[in-house]
Amino acid sequence: MDTRRLLRTFATALGTAGLLASGCSSGGSAPSASAAGSAVAEELQPYYGQKLRWRDCGVEGFQCTTMKAPLDYAAPDEGDVKLAVSRKKATGPGKRIGSLLVNPGGPGGSAVGYLQGYAAIGYPAPVRARYDMVAIDPRGVARSEPVECLTGKEMDAYTEVDQTPDDRSEISTLKKSYEKFAAGCEKRSGKILPHVSTVETARDMDILRSLLGDERLHYVGASYGTFLGATYAELFPTRVGRLVLDGAMDPSLPATDINRDQTAGFEAAFQSFAADCVKQSDCPLGTTSTSAAATALKKLFTDLDSTPAATGESRKLTESLATTGVIAAMYDEAAWPQLREAVAGAQRGDGSGLLALADSYYEREPSGEYANLMFANAAVNCLDLPPAFTGPSAVEKALPEFEEASPVFGKGFAWAALNCGSWPVNPTGTPHRTEAEGAAPIVVVGTTRDPATPYKWAESLAEQLSSGTLLTYEGDGHTAYGRGSDCVDTAINTYLLDGTPPRNGKKCS
Repeated sequence: MDTRRLLRTFATALGTAGLLASGCSSGGSAPSASAAGSAVAEELQPYYGQKLRWRDCGVEGFQCTTMKAPLDYAAPDEGDVKLAVSRKKATGPGKRIGSLLVNPGGPGGSAVGYLQGYAAIGYPAPVRARYDMVAIDPRGVARSEPVECLTGKEMDAYTEVDQTPDDRSEISTLKKSYEKFAAGCEKRSGKILPHVSTVETARDMDILRSLLGDERLHYVGASYGTFLGATYAELFPTRVGRLVLDGAMDPSLPATDINRDQTAGFEAAFQSFAADCVKQSDCPLGTTSTSAAATALKKLFTDLDSTPAATGESRKLTESLATTGVIAAMYDEAAWPQLREAVAGAQRGDGSGLLALADSYYEREPSGEYANLMFANAAVNCLDLPPAFTGPSAVEKALPEFEEASPVFGKGFAWAALNCGSWPVNPTGTPHRTEAEGAAPIVVVGTTRDPATPYKWAESLAEQLSSGTLLTYEGDGHTAYGRGSDCVDTAINTYLLDGTPPRNGKKCS
């Protein structure tokens, strides 16, 4: 279980991504000088002046292309990265507004997969009518020179390692697993590993904005995608168009605070699940109280720590995998019935249900291969911020705070935050306030019981941004747009279609 800043929608976690396929080539138009912007540095002009060649993706209605960006923006003449882009053109009726970039979060989630599997179909029809729906897989992710770290079998072993170590031997085993993971990334992806930061990805987005012919960037980012969007606004405030940052992160926080806040967020989400569960006749955690439900879940984890459950395949359900399975279902209350059934199965000795949830979280294929989500997730996180902990002693010192934040998940989350402690590349980012002075109005969306991006992060980001306006969804689950609230959807649709942001502080339920 690697929970550190794995920030994405549950739909993405369940693997809705489609695959790119070869097709016919069609010419693209070069951007106008005004779209490229007069402030582009001379050494970047070849990238802003490249010509996109769109082709049929092999997925109905979608076009695909490849865009080049500098591997290292500090030395743009020393090599490129090739980035996968996809779009679905505006359907009409109504005048086309421009391109709407989407990013589902992660870091490590495939934006192209999200576009083809959900956004270009599931976004409201009036929005799709007036925008070309566009996605770019960030550098190091999915189709854009993906970071690779472990084989499928190695990744299976990594996900099974006990992340609530009980003695020095188990602590050593966990630490070695992180070291092996980091060494695998360096061995297989050493060239791109130093160049997958959020800042670099935001700069790639500006090249794409220009190549699409847009004066300003219109964008909807979910979860980690909010950090990417806020970073873009900080770098290019005058090029900000209509930005929606849904399930917001707080860029001013150090990694330790991020991990501890997330720990509390998942505890709050579990409490909501437990409160609902004890009202159901099939609740496997009892029907008396949320505290009793928490005790029952902790007992299941303890039992699995000593005796993993059978799953109907060679892998068994360990405590670590079971915890990941529970966490996966915290992203969306629609998964709660599935979680009840999976927990009940595990209590009977059948771990297949929780294993399936864990596999969806890790994007493990039935073949035993993994998408590169977890590899890219660690690579971006470990580059963006100094590590939360650099060694076991620091984790042990912080354990009381994490266990106070979550009696159910605290210990595991604390040890999971050690994953960047052995990273082979030094971090390039630091926590800082993001103000984006001069940007057009930016809509920041927060859900009051969001497990992965606690609501207070949205409050903080909206306050930091000079043009931020806060839209609140009072409810459960991760992110709010397109998840059933007509109030939220209407406010965001109005902003995207006519540029009018909701009143700052508007609340929906």
